[in-house]
Amino acid sequence: MKKVAVIGAGASGMMAAYAAAKNGHRVTVFEKNEKCGKKIYITGKGRCNITHDCDERGFLENVISNPKFMSSAIYGFSPADTVDFFNENGLKLKCERGGRIFPVSDKSSDVIKTLENACKNVGVTFNLNEKVLKLGFLNSTMSHIISDKGTYDFDCAIVCTGGLSYPATGSTGDGYEFAREAGHQIVPLKQGLCGLNVKGDFYKNLQGLTLKNIGLSVFYNNKCVKRFFGEMLFTHYGVSGPVVLSASSLINRLDLNKVFFVIDLKPALDETHLDDRILRDFVANANKSLANCLKALLPAAMIFEILKRSGVDGDKAVNSVTKEERRKMLFNVKNFDFYPQSLRGFEEAVITCGGVDIRQIDPKTMESKLIKGLYFCGEVLDLDAFTGGYNLQIAFSTGFAAGNGIK
Repeated sequence: MKKVAVIGAGASGMMAAYAAAKNGHRVTVFEKNEKCGKKIYITGKGRCNITHDCDERGFLENVISNPKFMSSAIYGFSPADTVDFFNENGLKLKCERGGRIFPVSDKSSDVIKTLENACKNVGVTFNLNEKVLKLGFLNSTMSHIISDKGTYDFDCAIVCTGGLSYPATGSTGDGYEFAREAGHQIVPLKQGLCGLNVKGDFYKNLQGLTLKNIGLSVFYNNKCVKRFFGEMLFTHYGVSGPVVLSASSLINRLDLNKVFFVIDLKPALDETHLDDRILRDFVANANKSLANCLKALLPAAMIFEILKRSGVDGDKAVNSVTKEERRKMLFNVKNFDFYPQSLRGFEEAVITCGGVDIRQIDPKTMESKLIKGLYFCGEVLDLDAFTGGYNLQIAFSTGFAAGNGIK
């Protein structure tokens, strides 16, 4: 039996503590907040998208940074294992459209309670309101930790302190400093899964508009690098919503001056079928104004912008719209482009990209290759994925690998 310190009581920390304690180790969790899982409370708009209904291969296809490194951890604790864990510990789950898995109660607090109770049932001790200040090493081996309340001897320490995103929840970058002191390299940190400030001011007239079932293509150096399908919204600063959040993690290390986006407002229709649809609407509304006719096709707020980009007068009678004008409108419906100015800040980013360099971490156990008995898991590592429960699954899988890897 070893004495194990887990630093941070988030998703990865509680899973690491559970796995280590279940294997017979004496585990103490140090959490500087007054309660566990503070960031979990706000995930999925308070509903907590726990994981995704996919197999291991499907999961790895949605990991952006270092999917190869994640392979051992995800096969060791898969999305199916996560579902089994919560079911076995009394939390009922549901799978929504698109494969996202949530608690039936739609309460993230139930996820936290389940994790906390599972830990306590296997003997984990929680030291809340206690901030770890420093890790101690002896002969390149973990030896002790120093907190704001004392010094403790430990055989192992698992760093699960999160990143820089949502600093109000306690994610203030402590783990990066612990890693640096142990000799680890830190991959430059970037905001991930965040909204985008965009160039121009067109979005101001669209503020509050949510677009559903749209296609979003990401271009870099004039080449399409990724296509997303789903929901997005226009805000007071630019754009946000699920497809934009995922896209932000794809471009956050690129030169934004070489990036642009194209929205397909009607991805289910190719240009020929969309033109047929528009013509049918024109025939049925021949004497109406163009702006009124388009209300059956587009959200009202979007009509003005499409007409403006097409150079067509919305007051014009439908029966006087030329073929060329119709072609321009069709093009803008299928190719509504915009350009990013910058990423929103860490205070709004769902995750942090970058972190502890995985080349110095054992992918099977999450143990440091530099310091024996020192482990890292969760968001503090240079691992990130698209939206849809994948990032929480990274936390659970790496946490389980770390706790289970202590022998």
